[in-house]
Amino acid sequence: MKYLHTMIRVSDVAATLHFFDLLGLKELRRIDNEAGRFTLIFLAAPGDESAQVELTHNWDEAGYTGGRNFGHLAYAVDDIHAACQRLMDGGVTINRPPRDGRMAFVRSPDGISVELLQAGPALAPAEPWVSMPNTGAW
Repeated sequence: MKYLHTMIRVSDVAATLHFFDLLGLKELRRIDNEAGRFTLIFLAAPGDESAQVELTHNWDEAGYTGGRNFGHLAYAVDDIHAACQRLMDGGVTINRPPRDGRMAFVRSPDGISVELLQAGPALAPAEPWVSMPNTGAW
């Protein structure tokens, strides 16, 4: 398993980038998604590019309340199907199953969202994941 990033939602990109610039983080890459109406900006401290912060700007968002601006922790796993099976066998709800063989979401006992991403290419879709619906919020 490898730590990937922590995601936070931002409503003012310029102000947020200014804050993180003052903190010393630098922009690594940016993805603008017209269809989804969002921008992803990945930041890291110079020399520590493997520990990233993902800023997610939903273009139509008017502001966040109640802690909705914290998104999730993300980890790459060697086998997303095996990781999800191990979690499910241990009593963890798979909130967003890896139907695509690439991405899943679970929540900690305190409700912290954790994204699991398949390291390397996506695995072939497989049961029980393909047929499993989303459960709750992720």
